[in-house]
Amino acid sequence: MTTPQFDLLPGTRRALVHRIAVAQAEGRAPSLVAAVVRDGRAVWHGARTSVEGHGPDEDVQYRIGSITKTFTAVLVLRLRDEGLLGLGDPLEKHLPGTGVGETTIADLLAHTGGLAAESPAPWWERTPGSLRPELADVLGERPLLHPVGRRFHYSNPGYTVLGSLVEKLRGAPWEEVLRSEVLQPLGLDRTTVQPRSPHAGGWAVHPWADALLPEPSENLGRMAPAGQLWSTTGDLARFAVFLARGDDRVLSQETVREMRTPAAPPEPADVVDGAAYGLGLQIQRRDGRLLVGHSGSLPGFLANLTISVEDDVAAVVLANCTSGPHLSEVGADLVAIVAEAEPRIPEPWRPMPEVDPEALELARPWYWGTQAFALRLTADGGASLEPLSERGRRSRFRANGDGTWTGLDGYYAGELLRPVRRPDGTVDHLDLGSFVFTRRPYDEEASVPGGVDPDGWRGIS
Repeated sequence: MTTPQFDLLPGTRRALVHRIAVAQAEGRAPSLVAAVVRDGRAVWHGARTSVEGHGPDEDVQYRIGSITKTFTAVLVLRLRDEGLLGLGDPLEKHLPGTGVGETTIADLLAHTGGLAAESPAPWWERTPGSLRPELADVLGERPLLHPVGRRFHYSNPGYTVLGSLVEKLRGAPWEEVLRSEVLQPLGLDRTTVQPRSPHAGGWAVHPWADALLPEPSENLGRMAPAGQLWSTTGDLARFAVFLARGDDRVLSQETVREMRTPAAPPEPADVVDGAAYGLGLQIQRRDGRLLVGHSGSLPGFLANLTISVEDDVAAVVLANCTSGPHLSEVGADLVAIVAEAEPRIPEPWRPMPEVDPEALELARPWYWGTQAFALRLTADGGASLEPLSERGRRSRFRANGDGTWTGLDGYYAGELLRPVRRPDGTVDHLDLGSFVFTRRPYDEEASVPGGVDPDGWRGIS
């Protein structure tokens, strides 16, 4: 009997069940539900519960807290892609009168706007949103605690402001814009602002006794764009596929890649931990694996979404307790279990559909001074420049159609790579942001800045 490639092996499935069973038991969660995504689809769902015969499945809603921020970031980037705003625009340009107008849109997305972490008392997560009807009630009298753009400081009010920005530019409530522009196109029918049955109840677990206390479930009002949503492992599995691959009905692959790129200066402790923040997404390096996603919590609920784009594996974990299991660790472990037990099978190598002779002329070793690099053409029509030793700068490039190339990542991101030709049409050297790459180390026949000693290379004597 042949096992379809999208099915997980029995040993892998058992390891996944074991991991969530340990998390639910040791974390003392009333219930915990999880899903794993591979190759663009959910391949496993699992659940553990303290209530006999009432195990949740992929259709049961849990509150997802700050994973809501990622949805809000998607709405803002849609506005940017449509040309209605720029990430470098100050907030004041589009939403005047907030008192934090010098903060840019990018600063708000990346939590570098200097805003306070929370709204003024009383604690917004356990009190009605009606207590904070206006942005001024959310921001308070001292909304800025740090210089704009200087440090990462997680801010719930910052995403409340972004939600208000969406409402201003769309002329409709945040909830309606989210439903029509993201939830409906992606088929996320079980992601809602208010809970819809079946849904889990939120609980607090006593720290020193196996006893429960129900948590209130408040409508967050203005704070909704920072943490209001309810969702399921089924819906969040589909959302994970979107964040990894993009969907032109919502955001392009290029834009979701931008979301996954670090955008905030990390705190010193974050550098040690390998943690960063992009545009509405958390980024972490764990055991050599780059993970993106977001965590969430509100009284009575914990949530985590973890994606390894390179492995094409994602995990969703939801629990209905205020504290207990460390879901970010559980999500990372679920990804690692699948990625290590059943490594991604690469696509077959295929040659380029056609070859540009002028581009092919560049595919060879080049030297920046004495350091050797290789320029390679790729089947997607791009190129890569990589050091031949283990150390050195490396970047991918996009062809511009006029014989030049633009860097896509690394040190040379945005820089222009230009072949400089002699009168006879042959390539003298490559100019990359003023750096000269020659066919030989300090090629005496090429235009090397500063010239080359006419006596050439020599020994020590």
